[in-house]
Amino acid sequence: MGIAADIIVLVLTAFFCGLIMQRLHQPLILGYIMAGIILGPHTGGFTIAEVHNIELLAEIGVALLLFALGLEFSLKDLKPVKHIALIGTPLQMLLTIGFGVMIGKFLGFDGKTSLWLGALISISSTMVILKTLMNQGWLGTLSSKVMIGMLIIQDLAVVPLMIILPQMNDPATGAGILVLAAVKAAIFLLAMFFLGTRLLPYLLKRIARLGSRELFLLAITTIGLGVGFVTYKVGLSFAFGAFIAGMVLSESDYGHQALSDIIPLRDLFGLLFFASVGMLLDPRFLFDHFGMILLLVSLVSIGKGVIFSSISWIFGYRNVIPLAVGLGLFQVGEFSFVLARIGISTDSISSDFYNMFLTTAVMTMVLTPFISAQTSRLYGLKKKLFRHEPLESMNLPEDELRNHIVIAGYGSIGSQISKVLRRLALPFVVVELDQHRVELAKAAGIPIIFGDGSQEIVQEALAVERASLLVITAPGIITARAIISNARKLNPDIKAVARISNPDFFAVFKELQVKNLVYPEFEAGLEMIRQVLLFERIPVPEIQQYTEELRQELLANVITTDNDYQTLGQLRAAEQQFDLQWVDLEDGSPLSGCSIAEAEIRKATGVSVVGIIRQGELTTNPPPDFRFQHGDLVAIIGSASARHKFHCFLNPLSEKCLLP
Repeated sequence: MGIAADIIVLVLTAFFCGLIMQRLHQPLILGYIMAGIILGPHTGGFTIAEVHNIELLAEIGVALLLFALGLEFSLKDLKPVKHIALIGTPLQMLLTIGFGVMIGKFLGFDGKTSLWLGALISISSTMVILKTLMNQGWLGTLSSKVMIGMLIIQDLAVVPLMIILPQMNDPATGAGILVLAAVKAAIFLLAMFFLGTRLLPYLLKRIARLGSRELFLLAITTIGLGVGFVTYKVGLSFAFGAFIAGMVLSESDYGHQALSDIIPLRDLFGLLFFASVGMLLDPRFLFDHFGMILLLVSLVSIGKGVIFSSISWIFGYRNVIPLAVGLGLFQVGEFSFVLARIGISTDSISSDFYNMFLTTAVMTMVLTPFISAQTSRLYGLKKKLFRHEPLESMNLPEDELRNHIVIAGYGSIGSQISKVLRRLALPFVVVELDQHRVELAKAAGIPIIFGDGSQEIVQEALAVERASLLVITAPGIITARAIISNARKLNPDIKAVARISNPDFFAVFKELQVKNLVYPEFEAGLEMIRQVLLFERIPVPEIQQYTEELRQELLANVITTDNDYQTLGQLRAAEQQFDLQWVDLEDGSPLSGCSIAEAEIRKATGVSVVGIIRQGELTTNPPPDFRFQHGDLVAIIGSASARHKFHCFLNPLSEKCLLP
C-alpha cells in the first residue's frame, strides 16, 4: 500500500501514544512526537518506509497550523495586556536570542549556529502552556492573559524568522535576497488586504449560501493552501501565505465558522508534522550526549525564566505574576520545530545540532506542567520568608473582621455575591489573585485582598479564624481543596459553600465534609427542564416533583438538603406559575375611580393587586379602599388563567377574550 500503509500505522500509533500522554496530563503533541520516534529510522522494529513523503505531507500541517493561527488572531485578545505583549515580547525575544548566542559560544558552536539556537529558544509553546493553564484552573487570570498575549506575538514572529534565518547562510548575498523578500512580502500584504479582504469574504458568502458544509470546508482549505502556494511561487514562504490568508478571513463574518471547520484538518496534518519531527530524533543521541543536553535544558529553562520574570516586573506586574510567567513560559515552543525543520532543509543547521535542540525542546515541554505547578508553593514560600512585605488590600473595614464571609474569587459569580452582601450590609471580604479583577473590585468599593487564598499568610489577613462562612467561586478542584483544607486548620468550625465543575469531584468535597455545593451546569439544566415542561403545560406541582427527584438522584447525600434550600426551590417554581405582571390603566378603564374593594378584583378574576405606581411613587400592598386612577401602573400576581381573566375584565372586546 506504500504511503497509505505508513499513514495508517502512524495514525494508529499516534492515537495510542496520545492516550498515554492524556492519562499523564501531558500535551498530545508529545504523544505524536513519541509515535514518530517509535516508527522512525533510529529505533529499529517497524519503520515507516516513506519517511520523505511523510515529511512532504507535514509541510501541509505547518501551513494549516499557521492558517488556523491567522484565523484565531485578534487584536482584542491583546488589549488587556497590549503594552507587555506588543513591546515586552519583542524585547524578550531579542534578549533570549542574545542569551542563546552566549550559550552557543559557551558550548563551542559557530556564530551562525549560535544565532539559530537563540532564535529557536526565543519562542515558547502555546499548546503546552494552554493545556497546563486549563489543567491548573489558571485560565482567565491576569497571569494567563499576560502569557497568552506574549505567546500570540511570539507566534506571529515565527513568520519573519522563517524568512530571515535561512538568509544567514550567506550574509553577503542574503542581505539582497532579504530586501527582495521584504519587498515581495509588502506587495503581497497590500494585495491581500486590499483585494483579499473584499474577494475572499465574498467568495465564502456565495459558497455558504449553497448550504453545503463539505463545500464550505473545501473552500476554506483551498483558500489557506492556495494562497500559500501563490506565495511559494513568488519566492516567499508557503506557510507565510497561509497565515496571511487566515488573518484576512478572521475579520470576515465567516471567520469563526472557518476556524471551527479547519481545526480537525489542522490537527490531523499537525499530527503528521509532529510525528515527522519525532522521526528525526535519535534516542541514542540522548544517551550519548545526556550531560550536554541536561546542561542545555538547565541553561535555557533558567535563562528564559529569568528573562520572562524580569520583563513582567519591568512592565509593572507584581506579586505572583512575574513568578507565574517565568515558570510558565520557560519551555521551547512547537513553532521552534517548524523553524528547525527549515534549518535542516536549507542546510543552515547540522543534524547533530538538530537532534540536540529537538531533545532539549521536548524535555522542556515535559517539565512545564511540573514546574508551573510550583508557582503557588513558591509564592507562598516567598511570603513566609518576607513577612514584612505587606499584602495588597483595598477597602477593608477599619473594625476587626469577625463573623464575616470570605469569598474566594471575584469573577462573575463572586462579584454578584459581593453586590448582594453589600446591599444587605453583611460583613465580607474577597480574595483574588487576578490583578485586573482586583482593580475592578477596588473601583467598586469591594473589600478585597490580592493573593492566593490557599496560603496561610493570606488566610490570616482574611481573618479566616474568625470567619463564619467560606465561599469558593473558582471551579478548579485543586484550588478549592487547598483553600478549604488550610482554612479548616485555622478555623475547624467554618462552613463552606463551593462551586463544583465536574460530578467526579463530589467524592473530594464529601471527604472535605462540604455538602453545600453548587453545580452551575446542573442548575441550568433543571431550569431549562422547568421552562420546557411549563411550555408543554405540565402542572407546576408535577414539574417540581420531577426536578426534585432528578436532584435527589444525581446529588443524593452530597448537595445540601436543608429545608430552607428546598423552600427556595419551591418558591422559584411557584414564580413560573404566579408571575408578577404590570398593567397600565388607560383612559376609560372600568377600574378608574373604583376602590379595590368595590371592584372585587380577586373575587372576579382570582388575581391579587400587590403594588401600584402613581406619578413615580410606588405603593406596595395597597389597602382595600385604595382608588384607581387612569395612568396607574398596577402590579398583579396570580395563575395564568387568573391573569387572563383580569385582562379580559379590563378589555372585554379584545380578540383573545372574544375567542370561544
